[in-house]
Amino acid sequence: MMYYLIFFLKGPIAIWLNLYTNRPFLFFMIQRTPSLTVDGILLENHSVLLVRRKHGPFQGTWALPGGFVEYGEKTEDAVVREVFEETGLKTIIRSLIGVYSDPHRDPRGHTVTVAYLINRVGGDLNAGDDASSVKFFKVNELPELAFDHAVIVKDAFQRASNGVLSKM
Repeated sequence: MMYYLIFFLKGPIAIWLNLYTNRPFLFFMIQRTPSLTVDGILLENHSVLLVRRKHGPFQGTWALPGGFVEYGEKTEDAVVREVFEETGLKTIIRSLIGVYSDPHRDPRGHTVTVAYLINRVGGDLNAGDDASSVKFFKVNELPELAFDHAVIVKDAFQRASNGVLSKM
């Protein structure tokens, strides 16, 4: 029978000491956590800014501008960066719309998105980075949207109209 003494170093790294042989070995535990993303909702004249996705998943489908938060980056900075990279527009955050965490919202794996209502402060509207095109759509003429962006857009219009979000 083997007995082990476990010393946890930092995070998922541990040293196991075999008490029978006195030989240590490193053990790496794989910690699964969701990826963090951001989405920006720019509303102007009862329209919302959408990008057509250049890459999968949902290639060719319309979506909110957004993307993955880089390590060491604040979500507030990430949404401004992602919107600029995909649309060419400089923006500022107006308010937080919500956090969307359904484990099945992204076919690539579990992602949690932080959605912000944003205002345009400059720049020229041009598709860039992961977008093949960019366009404003009237709220009653929205195309099919990628991920759970239809829910996010609905919440944004409700918040902008009367300050109330959809029920949990």
